[in-house]
Amino acid sequence: MKLRQFKESIEAENCHVPGSKFDGVDLAGSKFHDVNLSGASFEFVNMTGWTVRDVNISGLRIDEGNMSGVRINNANLSGASITNSRLDGMTIDGIAVSELLAAYRAQEREPTGRD
Repeated sequence: MKLRQFKESIEAENCHVPGSKFDGVDLAGSKFHDVNLSGASFEFVNMTGWTVRDVNISGLRIDEGNMSGVRINNANLSGASITNSRLDGMTIDGIAVSELLAAYRAQEREPTGRD
């Protein structure tokens, strides 16, 4: 089914539509509940003000994303990796990440006293 220049709300329940494509679509204010997006690809997407609750994003990869102001609460971050990223102002449990990294690097440079 193709919808072009469609300007009404769509209510879809219990649908199986794998491989669907959305291009140039305004989904502002839409709600997604009990949705399987595994293997989905999002490019040039504005997610400002999103709320994501009770979600499994294991294996998620974010490249060149602006995540300023993001709050992560009660999450399992085991095995998570952050590389080549701006961390100014980022905190973990209220502690500035820049301070944590500075303390770690200073400790790495200290002689251990073991020869």
